[in-house]
Amino acid sequence: MLTPEGYRRRIIDRRIDSLLKLFGAVCVEGSKWCGKTWTSLNHAGSVYYVGDPAGDYQNRRLAALDPPYALQGEIPHVIDEWQEVPGLWDAVRFAVDQSRDKGRFILTGSSVPPNRSILHTGTGRIVRLRMRPMSLAESGDSTGEVSLAGLFAGGSPRARNEVSLDTIIRLAVRGGWPGAIGLDDDGAREISVHYIEQTAREDMSRVDGKKRNPGKAARLLRSLARNNQTMVSNQTLLADTREGGSPQVFSEPTLISYLEALKKLFVIEELTAWSPRLRSTTRMRVAAKKHFVDPSLAIAALGATPQKLKDDLNTFGFMFENMAVRDLKIYAEACGAKVHHYRDNSGLEIDVILETPDGGWAACEVKLGVNDADKAAESLLRLKGKIVGAGGEAPVFLAVVCGVGDFAYVREDGVMVVPLTSLGA
Repeated sequence: MLTPEGYRRRIIDRRIDSLLKLFGAVCVEGSKWCGKTWTSLNHAGSVYYVGDPAGDYQNRRLAALDPPYALQGEIPHVIDEWQEVPGLWDAVRFAVDQSRDKGRFILTGSSVPPNRSILHTGTGRIVRLRMRPMSLAESGDSTGEVSLAGLFAGGSPRARNEVSLDTIIRLAVRGGWPGAIGLDDDGAREISVHYIEQTAREDMSRVDGKKRNPGKAARLLRSLARNNQTMVSNQTLLADTREGGSPQVFSEPTLISYLEALKKLFVIEELTAWSPRLRSTTRMRVAAKKHFVDPSLAIAALGATPQKLKDDLNTFGFMFENMAVRDLKIYAEACGAKVHHYRDNSGLEIDVILETPDGGWAACEVKLGVNDADKAAESLLRLKGKIVGAGGEAPVFLAVVCGVGDFAYVREDGVMVVPLTSLGA
């Protein structure tokens, strides 16, 4: 294998191992700098760098002129940043069709190319796998003593946690970027600031070839950050982009185009609504929550510093929720679970619903401090009563995921309290 020196193993590594035994190719996709290439090399026998600038980007030109050339090498063969030559997807799909061998290719991509660039979806041949920036367990900032899979298996949380508010804020500002691990606070923050600036200035235009205004893009990113972890409407985003009393910066179709570009770049994600009934209209009629793939990007878009966040804990509460959702998505996907949010007509809202393939579910409220656990537990128990009272299945567990708290434990009412820095897959 081509494992880079100093590589820190990721939770997704186990999933890649298993999928390489089932499919001819695995496509690892996610935001720039989240570690896709290093993780893929950890499984690789050879690699082809499409974006290598050597020879005036000779690799890219060769791949475009003769796609099979880029497919040569010891398996599993990594094709890094394949989306720069979209024809490589169909070349890989065709090569997989010609052989029954599994685990031949690993593709990495930091954006989604236009659909028209690909002739075949690759169903049954190429499986897509989403990768995110590091969770706290992966970066070494969570002990991982409380396993999410263990909680689904009926375990009880037991852990000691001694993390200050200042540390939690620094972890959110730093984010889960592998390149930021070990940097001082200013250096780590600079990575996310540069990421946001580059996204607005160049990436949003490059992703699908549509020219977009960097100033407008920056203002939209700031609005999304201000409304992070909420069901923000397009009308609110449109209103936020106005300067003073001037006309709105975007038309709604243009706004949608900008939002789609951010999704294709894996900068923003959505948390869909959940209902225990498979045929319920809740999933379709309740808006999804929008959030950044990493809290550091939202913080950078707002121009916030650790001290500013400490002075405005209401704003930081949403950034902490963003960090918790990032980690919960990583841990949940490791055990095949999906992550949603819940809201009903009575006004009951739950931050996170975890749903397993067999229909089991758990609910989590995210709170910055353990002092808010009573109110959070009340909401969780109210949801349980509603579901069970309507004839639904009881939750596997209910939990308050907190930032600052001394212990992971089970309350007398059965609700768990789990510090995020104790949680793992």
